[in-house]
Amino acid sequence: MLDRSYLTTLSISQASRDLASGKYSAVDLAEAYLAVIKERDGEVHAYLEVFADVLEQARVADERLSSGKGTPLTGIPFAVKDNILIEGRRAQGASKVLEGHRATYDATVIRKLKEAGAVFLGRANMDEFAMGGSTENSAYGVTRNPHDAARVPGGSSGGSAAAVAMHGALAALGSDTGGSIRQPASFCGVVGLKPTYGAVSRSGLMAMGSSLDQIGPLTRTVADAELIFNTIAGNDPLDSTTRPPPEFEKKEIPAKLRIGVPRHFLEKGVDAAVLANFEESLEKLRAVGYEVKDIELPNIAHSLAVYYVLMPAEVSANLARYDGVRYGARHEGETLLEDYAKSRGEGFGPEVRRRILLGTYILSAGYYDAYYAKALRVRDYIKEDFHKAFASVDLIALPTAPTPAFRIGEKKDPLSMYLEDIFTTPANIAGLPGISLPSGFTNVEGKDLPLGLELMAAPMREDILFRAGKEFLGEGE
Repeated sequence: MLDRSYLTTLSISQASRDLASGKYSAVDLAEAYLAVIKERDGEVHAYLEVFADVLEQARVADERLSSGKGTPLTGIPFAVKDNILIEGRRAQGASKVLEGHRATYDATVIRKLKEAGAVFLGRANMDEFAMGGSTENSAYGVTRNPHDAARVPGGSSGGSAAAVAMHGALAALGSDTGGSIRQPASFCGVVGLKPTYGAVSRSGLMAMGSSLDQIGPLTRTVADAELIFNTIAGNDPLDSTTRPPPEFEKKEIPAKLRIGVPRHFLEKGVDAAVLANFEESLEKLRAVGYEVKDIELPNIAHSLAVYYVLMPAEVSANLARYDGVRYGARHEGETLLEDYAKSRGEGFGPEVRRRILLGTYILSAGYYDAYYAKALRVRDYIKEDFHKAFASVDLIALPTAPTPAFRIGEKKDPLSMYLEDIFTTPANIAGLPGISLPSGFTNVEGKDLPLGLELMAAPMREDILFRAGKEFLGEGE
């Protein structure tokens, strides 16, 4: 069997070269990851399900490689967040309301990965319907941070991030509505990319906030994230919000990149170790030739408030379909109305019920203009601020999260949990691409906890994020 210590240094590009040269087989690689999952997932709980046919998938990948028809992703083991559909497999969004539900078709991103020959290890745990920043809201138990099992891995893609961080997958797919890829990437010390809104098809992703959701990769290197993004991105007739083909054409990257820092947004509420690490990260970028300057984003501080109006409004509409009739679990009452009430009341967890109630209130007669319509207007102001900023800089930098990973159960009130999204929601509100890069560690109570640097770019400029990320992490081309 493949030496498991080798997995700690492995990237997709290296594994792809190894598989192509015959150094080991896709079955060997899959067996090594299954062994790690068996050893560590009892504690971490990154997976809700490990698929029974992993080795069969790997054997098919080996046949493809032997025939010379492999791609850079053939035989690469992936974890997949439980809100992304894989035909014939369970897909529950970590919710009891979808207990036993099986997907009837492939998400577009899954179809593309299947065409590339990827191997799917299993369903990764998540906050129920992607609502949360800690993966404590899963109906199937908490995921623990591989760096400190007493702490959360972030969320909502906490299972995907933890799977990669514990070397229980070479890559993972997550979804990001307000930071759900980038924040767990920061907490777990991996790379997490939220693509431009419309760059990756949402077809086959369980909808949470339809104007905000994007699927993206969690990986060990920026080059791996770039490879996966280039595989899953593109226009899709099944998702009318995907961008037209000309927008995916290659663009020129300026020789010297400029980074803007909205320091006025860092004045309070940020952990001292996070701020110190952020300044060290900026110095590191200066040292490799980047110009760093302060910028003003006058309305960025409103992003979190706008997010927590728009997102629950869209949640209340999107989750109306889970009524105990068409999908998943059904709890019968004396009348049809009681069927709905019992199925939704018993099927949804507390955080999901909270957001449905909040969103329904926001959209109700008399309050729509006061909250939803006003939030949409402020969203336009925030977008305009970013548009102006990108006339003078190529990237905008922030810490990914205001704190390192916190202890399980530490944040008991919703508002303190929602504040964890303060630096990630602006990219979703403005539809920008954002990437979280591992930027170092801080020692807390004897444990080294990862920290993250977030870089944002103008829409469809993921290429600039990839170049800056590689240079920041010292990845050679």
